[in-house]
Amino acid sequence: MTKLNWGMIGGGEGSQIGPAHRLGAGLDGAFDFVAGALDHRPDAGRDYAQRLGISSDRSYGDWTEMLAGERGRDDRIDLVTVATPNATHFEITKSFLEAGFNVLCEKPITMTVDEAEDIVKISQKTGKICAVNYGYTGYSLVRHMRAMIKRGDLGAIRLVKAEFAHGHHADAADADNPRVRWRYDPKQIGVSAQFADCGIHALHMASFVTGQEVTKLSADCVSCISSRELEDDAMVNFRMDGGTVGRLWTSSIALGRQHGLTIQVFGENGGLRWSQEQPNQLFWMPLNGRLQTIERGEGNLSPEADRTSRVTVGHAEGMPLAFANIYSDLAEAIHAQKENRAMDPAANLYPRAEDGLRSMAAIFAVAQSGKAEGAWIDARPPMFRT
Repeated sequence: MTKLNWGMIGGGEGSQIGPAHRLGAGLDGAFDFVAGALDHRPDAGRDYAQRLGISSDRSYGDWTEMLAGERGRDDRIDLVTVATPNATHFEITKSFLEAGFNVLCEKPITMTVDEAEDIVKISQKTGKICAVNYGYTGYSLVRHMRAMIKRGDLGAIRLVKAEFAHGHHADAADADNPRVRWRYDPKQIGVSAQFADCGIHALHMASFVTGQEVTKLSADCVSCISSRELEDDAMVNFRMDGGTVGRLWTSSIALGRQHGLTIQVFGENGGLRWSQEQPNQLFWMPLNGRLQTIERGEGNLSPEADRTSRVTVGHAEGMPLAFANIYSDLAEAIHAQKENRAMDPAANLYPRAEDGLRSMAAIFAVAQSGKAEGAWIDARPPMFRT
């Protein structure tokens, strides 16, 4: 299959997320990394891009230069990844979609619900792919969990419990540390801190594995470190459109927790549990049965799991491989688009702009509910309420 051309905006030298994207995009040989505007400092961005092997004429100083340069090329990029600060996502994603490029945007897709609705509409109008990087949904056993639920192994789903809690911001002495402080500053981060940063991963995971969407929620948001304007801990109760009850806890002051993304689903015929820190095991408890451990890479799993498992059973699977599965999905989607054919159903799982929109609506609903002492708030975006 012909390689696709890929470009990246942001994710420069020293970036936390940039290497994971570059590893993920390159892992299966589906993409060539040919263009980049990698740093807010033009010269530094150009230099780093060239050290990564990008030609000088496609090592851009900023995203506007990259858009202008790529738009007129016969070998233009097939996909651009936006990995810049949150407040820039809307303008960059909108501009590239309108110019006819497929986009993978880091979460959150925008800063407001209205902006996210605009992105959904532009993607629909242009017919271009707009994906959002909820990368943890790329894990093989997360996809097997979804497949088990979809085929009815658990029966009707009663309860889903999601967590994303860590303790890396628990030191009150870090209140003035600029690397931490901005995360709780509404001028830079918006209406929510910890829920917008981590909680939406857990909420999206709940929707991804159950196949249900959140309709309403009630939130208790607190700043356990009192100097913070926005929450560092939140407990969210929610209801889903298939009747499932949801519970979600997210925290950045949970000392002893490292990454802390876990998902549990309880149905009438069984329960499932998965943790991102131990991604090779999915625990399955059938009703009146015995607890079973499903191992990534073992035989007779679902097509969705088999397609996304690269290393043999018993070997570690990590975050870049999960990201690679998102990129593999997108490569299949782009090729199907170019060839005017249906894509492989087992690959049709990448998070869409619509998922990013639902997350933005949930962020604002959590903020509103938290200020109203846990009042139940409609969590659906306005365009999905009719």
